[in-house]
Amino acid sequence: MTDKASLDKLRFGELSAIESITKGSGTLWEYRLLADMLNICERMAENGIGPEALEACEAFNEELAGMAERYEKTRKMGFTGRGLQLARGVYEYHDIQRQSITRAEYERMVKKTADYIKSNGHRVVNLK
Repeated sequence: MTDKASLDKLRFGELSAIESITKGSGTLWEYRLLADMLNICERMAENGIGPEALEACEAFNEELAGMAERYEKTRKMGFTGRGLQLARGVYEYHDIQRQSITRAEYERMVKKTADYIKSNGHRVVNLK
């Protein structure tokens, strides 16, 4: 299993990103962190690790796309009320997923996610 210190570091980054965006001080870095969390959670669910997360992932993906559109117009990063709930929900699903597998399996899922993004770049939201 992944050691507690490594998990805590991941958790802190994700929760800090949610908090920053909630308070209106989120940056592209925090957005990217949450998009990465979402993408890894979704790949894991599609590979049978917590498949119940897929519905939340799809909804949060739509929220992040909307957030990107709002950011392009206003240069401010923020959740809708529903978006905040979705962010917290996907975080919880993903935290359970990564605690359910070995570190090697988790790293394999991270790589699989990165490969997917590279091969589907035309479908990935990029902020400028």
